Amino acid sequence: MPVVTGLESILGAPDRHLRGERVGVIANPASVDSRYRHLVDLFHWHPDVDLRAVFGPQHGARGETQDNMIEWEGYRDPATGLPVHSLYGESRRPTPEMLEEVDVLVFDVPDVGTRVYTFVWTLALAMQACRDHGKRVVVLDRPNPINGLDLEGPVLDPEFSSFVGLYPLPLRHGMTVGELAGYFNREMGIGCRLEVVPMQGWQREQFFDETGLPWVMPSPNMPSLETALVFPGMVLLEGTNLSEGRGTTRPFELSGAPWFDPREACSRLGPLEGAVARPAWFIPTFHKWSGRMVGGLQVHVTSRRDFRPVRTALRLLQEYRRQGGERFCWSDPPYEYEFEKLPFDVLCGTDTVRRAVEAGADTRQLEDGWKGALDEFAERRRDFLLY
Repeated sequence: MPVVTGLESILGAPDRHLRGERVGVIANPASVDSRYRHLVDLFHWHPDVDLRAVFGPQHGARGETQDNMIEWEGYRDPATGLPVHSLYGESRRPTPEMLEEVDVLVFDVPDVGTRVYTFVWTLALAMQACRDHGKRVVVLDRPNPINGLDLEGPVLDPEFSSFVGLYPLPLRHGMTVGELAGYFNREMGIGCRLEVVPMQGWQREQFFDETGLPWVMPSPNMPSLETALVFPGMVLLEGTNLSEGRGTTRPFELSGAPWFDPREACSRLGPLEGAVARPAWFIPTFHKWSGRMVGGLQVHVTSRRDFRPVRTALRLLQEYRRQGGERFCWSDPPYEYEFEKLPFDVLCGTDTVRRAVEAGADTRQLEDGWKGALDEFAERRRDFLLY
């Protein structure tokens, strides 16, 4: 049977959760029910929901902007005429003025299971703002599309807190947005008035294509489940001068640089666990190396149960760095509102990975370095799992 999301559940009895209050919603294009109907439209036309305002995370409430583009500030939703407030502009948390006409803020934005995806941090900041201004928060839960079992990567060092990681999570955290909300609220001490509307029928081992739910792009460079599978590791390439595939139809699956020889790389890399790295050449239409021929690799996941995206990305990164020599470099700040630390360190949530890579450590040594913190996180999150 298809999974029933929190949105589907609340639509069956909105008065039970919204109590006749004035409602604001944080939504994006993927905030849809099983019939592809959008949350904003469903709430706007529902006789028992008093929808007053829409809040858009990164990429906008309707998904209108690319990465790192500041969203439009203060406009009217073209479909409903409701005011739309950007949470990825001058302010990343709702202001008192934005919340003035709202009693309860509903969050229904899908996550992709990776710490550096900004939507869950928009949730955390919104929870803080609602606590400070006496508003309730209702989170409509959705599946973790890359399953709720597997954890991988370094756990964020609080010294590297940023808008791609406010609290200590590993790169691949294995939690749903509803579970993360509970974790933030209690373990991280936000302490807002929080209600999570859970899913029905979701199993932790499920990937998104096993849920019966429709996939709608949650952001412009997350076109498919295949993208989400590789994203926890390949997103780290954003912190280098390597193309991470933006400007192609396969972002994060493709990567490369003009000086890279993919055939040599494949012969040196050998087999990957649960994946194949295929030699590829492409010309990005925008972003890094736009208009230049790039030699690179496409990661094809052949066994997603065995695939480890962070391990795979670091193996590829080491080969890119070996071939590139002085042509390879770490990106300079700024990155996602962070103006001092190196973007790669911000993405990793620590500088230990970069330093270990520079020292020639192999992937097993890197994994040994974060294993203790990862095991500790696995134990800490246990009390917040809903399924």
